[in-house]
Amino acid sequence: MATFDAVFVGLTILDIAGRPVVAIPPRGGVAFIEQIRLNPAGTAAGANINAAKLGIRTAAVACLGEDEKADFILASYARLGIDCSLIQRTALKETSATILPIRPNGERPALHCRGASDALFVSEAEFDAVLDCRFLHHGGTGLLAAMDQGQSARLLQAAKARGVTTSFDLIAPNEETLELLRPLLPSVDYFMPSLEEAAFLSGETPAGGHRPLLPGARRGHLHSERRRERLLAYRPRWRAAAYCAVAGRGGGYHRLRRQLLRRVYCRTGARTQRERQRVTSPRRWPRWWRPGWDRMPG
Repeated sequence: MATFDAVFVGLTILDIAGRPVVAIPPRGGVAFIEQIRLNPAGTAAGANINAAKLGIRTAAVACLGEDEKADFILASYARLGIDCSLIQRTALKETSATILPIRPNGERPALHCRGASDALFVSEAEFDAVLDCRFLHHGGTGLLAAMDQGQSARLLQAAKARGVTTSFDLIAPNEETLELLRPLLPSVDYFMPSLEEAAFLSGETPAGGHRPLLPGARRGHLHSERRRERLLAYRPRWRAAAYCAVAGRGGGYHRLRRQLLRRVYCRTGARTQRERQRVTSPRRWPRWWRPGWDRMPG
């Protein structure tokens, strides 16, 4: 049996978010805002936080500096029960961080310091420990200088060879990102770019059946080679969306769960409460999901 349900590898940063920010004061001026928050974030850490809150046994693989930002992230992980034994530390770089001046409409421009995430490197000798899981999530290619030299691809290939389910996320792609992705994607089961990121990488504008994905759409689409699923969109309060993965994504789990339950009931013909409990038993769902499914809000 695997030690962890899911291991999250890659970009781990500290978000310093303030809201609402109408404008940066000129020169040395001061402006007063309602709130400033600190959150562990990044395309690996954000997903890890959500999974841990759902009760999933997780571990983090990241590189942090020897500073107060790293101490905050590690303390946040400890409160959620996230395993930190695979986290690397370096005195040569500060912990990656982002300043987010959240606009009144929820837009979130970012000022990012790349920092220690560029120093993360998972050697082949560490693969056994990192891949002692059922599910591997890799996030941050393009902002992981050491791993982007081919080691990310080797890690994902090793995961697939061991039967580990893999997922992948990125942020802020540029003209060089697609070449970095080519050796990775054959070993990825679930690729999760945003609509804007997918359009940038492919050079195409969603059309036809993909138009519901455009801004203002009222549903989301899950696509595979054989089928398509549609889920109604969930609109979180804007202040939650401002905090990205840590709050925005987590806010959708409750609504998604209810929609998925309705679909299960319809397809199985479950009408009574007893029948519904039987068909939605955690034993019928993937092992990595079970620990949190039965404790999610109804």
